[in-house]
Amino acid sequence: MRSAVLVVVGLLASPVALMAQAAAATKIDSVATQTAANSTSINFVWTLVAGFLVMFMQAGFALVETGFTRAKNAGHTMTMNFMVYAIGMLAYWAVGFALQAGGIGALATLGGYDKLNTEFSIHIGGHAWGLFGMQGFFLTGVAYNASIFAYFLFQMVFMDTAATIPTGAAAERWKFSAFCIFTAFIGTIIYPNYGNWVSGNGWLAALGRNVGLGHGHVDFAGSSVVHMTGGVMALLAGKLIGPRRGKYNSNGSANAIPGHNIPMALLGTFILAFGW
Repeated sequence: MRSAVLVVVGLLASPVALMAQAAAATKIDSVATQTAANSTSINFVWTLVAGFLVMFMQAGFALVETGFTRAKNAGHTMTMNFMVYAIGMLAYWAVGFALQAGGIGALATLGGYDKLNTEFSIHIGGHAWGLFGMQGFFLTGVAYNASIFAYFLFQMVFMDTAATIPTGAAAERWKFSAFCIFTAFIGTIIYPNYGNWVSGNGWLAALGRNVGLGHGHVDFAGSSVVHMTGGVMALLAGKLIGPRRGKYNSNGSANAIPGHNIPMALLGTFILAFGW
């Protein structure tokens, strides 16, 4: 009799146990899904905040460069630092971003969106070597997506950082029209192409998987794509334009040309440190 009772109780309890297990599994799946969604949301917010910080560095560059120039050129220098953002952004939006990130593939940390997947490549030795992306012009088509917009902002402000560096090297001695053309060229061709090779599924990034050179070219904190690119352009601009008038005497000795507002330059330095 006792055995029969136990059997009946067991039969009645089994469905309840199965239902409890199913509910627990469903809850675990729900928690996992919500955790993944939260992780993506946090990544979105951090990407935007980091982009805003780098964008604020533009103010730092403007103050540093203007403070170290003479008062008569303050307006010109400040205007360059303002317009480099506008011109560079439009050029990068229209063409540059597509060339850099048009073949980048899935954005794993921003929801996994993977429609920017067309890279122009050449094939050598049985391997593909990417040269530039082919999707995302004007942020239309497959690029019309929230993940892409966040990624665009983040990449665009770094492009403008690289474009701003030469404005300090050539301050007080180049025409505004030449500066505008130079900035547009940076935003459409120079920065995007190198950015693609390094971080946009291009040939430098492929050195690891194609020929076994570690992880390929690894760009730490923008040290090459942003700072080396900007530094090389600044060096070439300074070399081509030459020194400021009155900087050197006929015998080769140098004259000091002090900046007109050192507190402004120091404030800009603190802003750059904060944004960095």
